[in-house]
Amino acid sequence: MALSDDQLDRYARHIILREIGGGGQQKLLRSKVLIVGAGGLGSPLALYLAAAGIGTIGIIDDDVVDLSNLQRQIAHGTADIGTEKVKSAAKAIARLNPDVRVIDHGERLNVANAAAIIGDYDLITDGTDNFETRFLLNDACYFAGKPL
Repeated sequence: MALSDDQLDRYARHIILREIGGGGQQKLLRSKVLIVGAGGLGSPLALYLAAAGIGTIGIIDDDVVDLSNLQRQIAHGTADIGTEKVKSAAKAIARLNPDVRVIDHGERLNVANAAAIIGDYDLITDGTDNFETRFLLNDACYFAGKPL
């Protein structure tokens, strides 16, 4: 897959790096990353991964945007209050980079769904805010052989 002219411009800073180059950027565009939690950690992570050109970003969170979130959860804005965080983050990603496909999982990660959800991704990132989910995520990634 050749990079388009727009992609060459968008990712020029990566492409000129010897460690990444055009081939590395194409690999990023083919990669799939899951973000668990769209709050204070997951929100900026989603934007940075989108800006870098990660091809598919999955986001799992069961919460909605609240006014108290806005001072630290930068993917969300005032107009997003009351919106599911996964939908709000997906809109922010789409504004930032149309190359990125977003899969929103508007649910809570739990024992019943963890293996099925993480199985579709190359890399799993932890943006959780509680130890129960963090431990579950660690175990699920360990047993699935997925990098966390």
